[in-house]
Amino acid sequence: MTEISTQPPAEAPAAGPSTSAPPPATNGDAQQANGDVEMADGHADQGVQLPPGASEVLYVNNLNEKIKLDIMKQSLKVLFREYGRVLGVTAHRNVRMRGQAFVTLDSKEAAVKAVREVQKFPLYGKPMQLTFARTESDALVQKRHPDDMEAHKKARLKRKKQSRRDDPARRKKLAAKAAAKQAAETGAAPVAAAPTQRRIVQMPDEYLPPNKILFVQNLPDDTTKEGLEALFRPFPNLVEVRTIPGRKNIAFVEFADEQSSGVARDALHNTKFSGTTGAVMAQSEEGLKIKVTFAKKG
Repeated sequence: MTEISTQPPAEAPAAGPSTSAPPPATNGDAQQANGDVEMADGHADQGVQLPPGASEVLYVNNLNEKIKLDIMKQSLKVLFREYGRVLGVTAHRNVRMRGQAFVTLDSKEAAVKAVREVQKFPLYGKPMQLTFARTESDALVQKRHPDDMEAHKKARLKRKKQSRRDDPARRKKLAAKAAAKQAAETGAAPVAAAPTQRRIVQMPDEYLPPNKILFVQNLPDDTTKEGLEALFRPFPNLVEVRTIPGRKNIAFVEFADEQSSGVARDALHNTKFSGTTGAVMAQSEEGLKIKVTFAKKG
């Protein structure tokens, strides 16, 4: 895949291909994004011909939830327009659809190529998972069958309501409400809920204001400057990586502005990193969790 020539927003990373393409994990909760689309079982293969279930609409998950929604949508537009015209990107803030999005391209051929090349691409430090959607998005229906748009929206809302009714978490909540109401009407004391464990909020070591320079700690002993540059290069406006002679476990990373450094900090803080292989999956036994904070000013 070629280097993205259009300058993305400060938070949008440059795109790059990935050759590994294992099938992404899907879940029942992600059947709709704004109710637009449902996920397909298959994904693009390496052949030239269109695989079964190929669609112009892509379901993308395992996105970094720390990135602001508008920044993530713009980043996806910049990334996928390398493969064709992007008709729309759908993503939501609600808990059920967090970390997921739907991208509509102008042709199935473009979508197949995108799945093949973008699968597992580390956007904002997390490898994306792609598959084809089973239903058409609003953008695609508007382009192909504008007269059917109203019927498409009604069907979409019907699927969305059905999905909410079938949600086990929602059913459990409604059952608890009904039991409490019944207990109040009969005068019986409601069963005391188990005390909820207080959430322990890990406070930062220091309250530091934003800085275009990041302080990176807890690096493995085999960390190299080249390895750190590879880790931070996907984030825009990188200026310089500075290692400290005799201190292999710390480094400074400078960006052109505070907004760019903030995006990198949010994405990479507590990421597992190996000096030999770079960023590794959280469940891997390799690497150490690095700490990324703003550097002190002055």
